[in-house]
This record gives sequence, C-alpha cells and structure tokens, in this order.
Amino acid sequence: MNETTEEVRPGRIPEWMRRPIQTDREYAETHEVLKKNGLNTVCEDAKCPNRHECWNHGTATIMILGNICTRDCRFCSIATGKPVGLDTEEPERVAEAVETLKLRHVVITSVTRDDLPDGGAEIFARTITAIKDRVPAVTVEVLTPDFLGRKEPLYKVLDAGPIVFNHNVETVKRLQRSIRSGATYERSLKTLQHAAEYGDGSIKVKTGIMLGLGETNEEVMECLQDIYDHGVRLLTIGQYMAPTRDHAHTKRFVTPKEFVDFEDAAYAIGFEAVASGPLVRSSYRADKMVTV
Repeated sequence: MNETTEEVRPGRIPEWMRRPIQTDREYAETHEVLKKNGLNTVCEDAKCPNRHECWNHGTATIMILGNICTRDCRFCSIATGKPVGLDTEEPERVAEAVETLKLRHVVITSVTRDDLPDGGAEIFARTITAIKDRVPAVTVEVLTPDFLGRKEPLYKVLDAGPIVFNHNVETVKRLQRSIRSGATYERSLKTLQHAAEYGDGSIKVKTGIMLGLGETNEEVMECLQDIYDHGVRLLTIGQYMAPTRDHAHTKRFVTPKEFVDFEDAAYAIGFEAVASGPLVRSSYRADKMVTV
C-alpha cells in the first residue's frame, strides 16, 4: 500500500474534507429535544463534522456524565477539568429524548470520569436500562472510556445489554503517549478483549482510529491486526482534524483512495463491518454497522 498524502498548509483543507452545512426541520427538532432535556452531545462538544447530516436525520450521539472530562487528550476539543457532582436523573431524561426523537438506534457516550469510583459505569448501565424499558425496540450502542482497565465497571455496563460496545484505540501504538492522556494502548486493547469475551459473545465489539497524526501505513496495519486479535469485529477509520491550534497538529490529509485501501485491508484481515473515510467518526452511521 503506497502512502498518498496531501501537504498540510495553514487554512487549506482538501476538497474531499469540505461538506455543505444544511439544516432542515429534523435538525431543529433534534436540537430542541436535546436542549429541553438538558443533554450534551458529542456532536457539538467534540465538533463532529457530521452533526448536521445526523441531526437532519433525527439522530445524535448523546454524551452523559456532564461535559467536563478528567483527561486532557491532545486530539479532543471537549473541556477538561474537575467535574462537580453526578446527575442521577440523567438516564430518564436520555430515555425521554430517545422516545421523543423516535430513534431506532442510539449511541451513548461520555466524558471520562476518573473522579468517580466506578468511572460512571452505574449511570451508563442505568441509561441503557431506562432506554430499553421506555423504547424496547431501540438498539443501544455505548462508547465508553477504559474505566482504568477495571473489569467490574466494564461488566456493569455490559450486563445492561447494549448491542454494541465501543471503546476507541484512537491511534497507533507509537503515538499513544503523545496523543492520549491517562490511557495506554495495551489497556485499551485489554478492555476491548474483555468485552469480546464477555458472556456468550452476543455483544458486538467496536473501535476506531484516526489517521493524520504522523503514523505510517505499516503502523496502521499493525494496529488493525492488534485490534482484530483482541476480538474487535467492527471498525471505524477517519481523518484527524486538529480542533484548535493548541491541539496536536494535523500532519497529513489521507486521500479517499487510501481510506478505501485501508477498508479493503481491514476486511481482508477479517473485520465484519468497516467504515473508513475522511469524514468518518466513531458513531457515523452506527445503525448500519449493527445489521452485519
């Protein structure tokens, strides 16, 4: 696989990274429902480039446990600091929003809460249960932190019965320390492996990585193999875009052709579903990956 890159120039974004912003009635309704229920979304807090497309279709990734993260990863735009308190009524408000929006598939994610004894696992579990009780037909996907590698909080989330468990590796092994705060490559892989080995294996396990942080194609392929070897079968690959000048710089723009090559390579390894493209993010078209 040949590396094809686009030189990164200040203020210059390749055409394939540009997307028109369109808002229609579904976008406004989604925004209003989330605002009414006092909910955060990773769509807004992490400046996801697909939020207009998703909201226009009445879908969103809901972020629980507040909007202050205890970690300070160099790729992420979510605010960091010391969170205050815990909203124990949040699960019911999330369930109400899911019902109002008539969602068929919902993704629940969170900031990292290392300040909590269980990392927020109880709220994750209660949110999953509240959604399933209120809208039995909905499928629930979770995108969680690593819970500091502890099995007990992880199993508490899995016991609640999400259809997909997602935890992102984010980048190749060599770049972990410079990009991720308080996380390690090995711990993330172990978290994914524990999820893959949980119960009867009915919960699909998913992860995602970003390209454009300075990795080589060989490192990406090694990472994909490591991920697969730890039981992951659903995969997302997207382009990293520095949210501000203070974050890790975007080192390269990977071409659409190269994303297709990585997708083909991932399927050749054995992954069951792969979403790979410049604008792909962890929860992009997540409902379509569930049906594989």
